[in-house]
Amino acid sequence: MQVVNARRLLLLVILSAAVIVIVLAGAINKQQNIKKSPELSDEGLLWEAPDTSAIPFTQEGILIRYGRDLIANTSYYLGPRGKVAAITNGMNCQNCHLDAGTRSWGNNYSAVFPTYPRFRERSGTVENIYKRVNDCIDRSLNGHPIDTNSREMQAISSYINWLGQKVPKNIKPTGAGIRDIAFLDRPADPIKGQNVYMYKCQRCHGTSGQGLLNGDSISYQYPPLWGNNSYNSGAGLYRVSRFAGYVRDNMPFDAPHNSAPLTDEEAWDVAAFVNSQPRPNKDNSKDYPNIAGKPVDHPFGPYKDDFSEQQHKYGPFDPIRLAKEKTRTK
Repeated sequence: MQVVNARRLLLLVILSAAVIVIVLAGAINKQQNIKKSPELSDEGLLWEAPDTSAIPFTQEGILIRYGRDLIANTSYYLGPRGKVAAITNGMNCQNCHLDAGTRSWGNNYSAVFPTYPRFRERSGTVENIYKRVNDCIDRSLNGHPIDTNSREMQAISSYINWLGQKVPKNIKPTGAGIRDIAFLDRPADPIKGQNVYMYKCQRCHGTSGQGLLNGDSISYQYPPLWGNNSYNSGAGLYRVSRFAGYVRDNMPFDAPHNSAPLTDEEAWDVAAFVNSQPRPNKDNSKDYPNIAGKPVDHPFGPYKDDFSEQQHKYGPFDPIRLAKEKTRTK
């Protein structure tokens, strides 16, 4: 009898372990099955933000509208003189996520709802939307995370979910986030970038990069690009590829849409200049627990390769990319 019971117990343990493995494998596969949609024509097939007039007049609708207001006017609620809490640097979320997170290639939110929760190399964990929002508050707004149960977090997540509600699961629409632009065959040059900044950026962001406050002295018409009130060294835009892709499609902000945008080289160089300037420091020591997962332009070591921090910050990046691909193949 004891032998039979022992065998039954062993069988139950084996079956339980098998179920756990299957569930975990399915979860991992689900998180990694995030793909971009194929390139679409410009015949109206790109993602378009839903019309705000379609927000329902319900309690959920009230929350969605509040979330949009928090994205557009973050400093009014959470800035240094915020009516809810004084926990951020005074920038608004839409200073980086243009038009309240709805502009194509303007770092929009269209892919957040369909692709989260997802595994992210930076934290080495599966992250939900709350974690992603708090990361932005912590890094880009150089602030303090907010309670995930707070009305503010629930409103922000409701708005982001509403924006992406019609995007198929695990699809990243064309135009989502920031465009990847081709690497230069040389390092991005802060000195050349300073000239670009002088001629195309300083009229809005100021000669010392401190931005321009609105008349209410609460929010920025043009955000600071460096200094104490700008994003810290842990922000996504502190990677030059992210900054370059962002400004390539969206700057100069005050220029007519039919005017000449920045070239790829200008975008890379001005990104190098801006990110060479002083800004708040973020402890990045816990980022990328698997150092092999660091992007080619993550500017803080250690690395799995022998390239310097200088090259990881400014490039050229193709040699780093090729080395990563070779290691991955092995």
